[in-house]
Amino acid sequence: MASVQLDRIGKTYVEGGVPTVHEVSLDIAEGEFCVFVGPSGCGKSTLLRMIAGLDTITSGELRIGGRRVNELAPGERDVAMVFQSYALYPHLDVADNLGFGLRLARVPKLEARKRIEEVARLLQIDHLLQRKPRELSGGQRQRVAIGRALVRQPGVFLFDEPLSNLDAALRQQTRLEIARLHRSQGRACSIYVTHDQVEAMTLADRMVLLQPPPPGATEPQASVAQCGAPLALYHRPRNLFVAGFLGSPRMNFLPATVRARGGDGVHVALQDGAVLSLPMRPDAVSVGDAVTLGVRAEHLRPATGSDPRLTETLSSQVQWMEHLGDQSLAYLTGPGGSLVLRLPEGAATPQVGDALPVAALRDEVHLFDTRGDAVPRLQDEVAPCA
Repeated sequence: MASVQLDRIGKTYVEGGVPTVHEVSLDIAEGEFCVFVGPSGCGKSTLLRMIAGLDTITSGELRIGGRRVNELAPGERDVAMVFQSYALYPHLDVADNLGFGLRLARVPKLEARKRIEEVARLLQIDHLLQRKPRELSGGQRQRVAIGRALVRQPGVFLFDEPLSNLDAALRQQTRLEIARLHRSQGRACSIYVTHDQVEAMTLADRMVLLQPPPPGATEPQASVAQCGAPLALYHRPRNLFVAGFLGSPRMNFLPATVRARGGDGVHVALQDGAVLSLPMRPDAVSVGDAVTLGVRAEHLRPATGSDPRLTETLSSQVQWMEHLGDQSLAYLTGPGGSLVLRLPEGAATPQVGDALPVAALRDEVHLFDTRGDAVPRLQDEVAPCA
């Protein structure tokens, strides 16, 4: 099996232009499931294709299993890739589609047949071996595409948005199957590309959030916004981009100004004059700085009494209610902007037009400085890229 090391990998399509992928350095260990996630145009598929050998590397060094592979052809890299479009041969049955790569590699027929049957049983498609792709459902075709990679027994599995063509229920089922398959492969390394946050959060041992170059950019910008355990990125985002990208509904952001600093943290004033005391490092900001306060919908509470865990009360009014069965979302107009509050099942439901004072869990409020970087808390730091 193989590990993957990316050392300042970059990709530029136009000479002298802004790189699509810039300065990506990662060590992906044997047995690790690493997910690249980000918005369209961030370079996640390009990065995967460079690892696969389908796109050339403009700068940096790529090592698989400890050896440099920048100039090696895809077939020499010990990788297998599952594509978004399945890429099955329509004139071949399932067995021949599974074994096509083995035939090219001149694997003996008995060994190839054994591998095909084992993988077919593992994926529960052994009863479909004689069918053509046109006779299969979308989920069955995806299993065949995954099986074609498994039979090669590579050191590295690459997945390029493999579930995007499936419906919601089938995506959930196949996602669980991919997680189970990864565990069953022991030391095999998996690298998975998706734009779906749920896939990234549930599959990844480590999540790499990529950001696209800003519009009109003339200078390179590092492609990796933050990487680490999925929940570390969710609860301790490094900057405004990470905080705004992860989460549904997205994090609430309110403009504020630093009013005072002290041993207990930082005091910020919102646009309606409300002042909140937050447990942030006072040496990270200056009085008068323009900052952004961030809080997730599940970390807001109706302010119904005194609770030392909560911030000072914010006034707001209900503009719309969205009922989702196990929860409800209240869309509010608040101090200096809009807010979304998540109410659990069974909570009292306000009506449109009601005044609804709210407060935030103090330890779950985020503060971002003028540059958009997270202001460290008194007791912790943002998640590192490791």
